Amino acid sequence: MWGDNWFALYVNGKLVGEDSVPITTQRSFNKERITFTATYPLTVAVLAKDYIQDASGLEYIGTPQQQIGDGGLIAQISDEASGRVVAATNGKWRTLVVQRAPLNPSCVASANPITDCEHESIATPDEWAAPSFDDALWPNVNVYTAEEVGAHGDYTMVTWDPSASLIWGSDLKIDNVLLMRAPTIARS
Repeated sequence: MWGDNWFALYVNGKLVGEDSVPITTQRSFNKERITFTATYPLTVAVLAKDYIQDASGLEYIGTPQQQIGDGGLIAQISDEASGRVVAATNGKWRTLVVQRAPLNPSCVASANPITDCEHESIATPDEWAAPSFDDALWPNVNVYTAEEVGAHGDYTMVTWDPSASLIWGSDLKIDNVLLMRAPTIARS
């Protein structure tokens, strides 16, 4: 997995791993190899976060670099026994954005962004990573290119399966905290 800036991976409703670099680390674009044991069918879910300093949605507040950040995530899951990629991030995944900001991007120049930047947050649904959770009303993720995401660093150190795509919500900059779920993965 690779993410800008942080992620946690759930399989069949259980947390199996997360980004080892704290989200507060400046310019954290990290890859992780997460090993887990699970029984098919697999329900794969990801909590993905872009770094934001506070609810304003901005980063580096009070510095010349004060800006709106952007996100992005890519993952591939391989069956250790067969070596085959059994799942990868793609446009079939679904997402629920639980924090968006700033809704008024012109506030990026504000000296007081926590007051001037508008945001919206919704509660994280209970058991959202569980196999029994119904995500049918969630929209599909958007697929992005490496150039659109600004993917670099550890991203380039992985040989990504052609089935794996960079994904995020509908807005790389405004969507800050996302819940993502893959279609159920059956043993093939």
